[in-house]
Amino acid sequence: MPRLLGVDIPNDRPAVISLQYLYGVGKKVARELCHKAGVNPQAHARELAEDELARLAALLDKDYTVEGQLRRQTAQNISRLKDINCYRGIRHRRGLPVRGQRTRTNARTRKGPKKTVAGKKGVKDLK
Repeated sequence: MPRLLGVDIPNDRPAVISLQYLYGVGKKVARELCHKAGVNPQAHARELAEDELARLAALLDKDYTVEGQLRRQTAQNISRLKDINCYRGIRHRRGLPVRGQRTRTNARTRKGPKKTVAGKKGVKDLK
């Protein structure tokens, strides 16, 4: 398996698809990388020569923010929002949806599994 920026990219897929296994590299960036580095996008990753991998790694380092650096940048942006106590930061801190979605129903991805509250529904007063 070829290794780029500390990530193993799959052998059996075309280079343009294998590059998308890097965090921060999507379809468009992968196509641009192949074009700039002079790599055949349809060639399988196992067929790439060492110099082609080196060119890809150099381009990624020089022109793009990917992998650890991008993860660190995203984490810093979120922590900045939390520190200044803005609305989005408070939503991040509480683990609620940040971009205006409703929370009365749905929002299970952010809130986690349902936490049932005992005695909330269907409890009748005893006479």
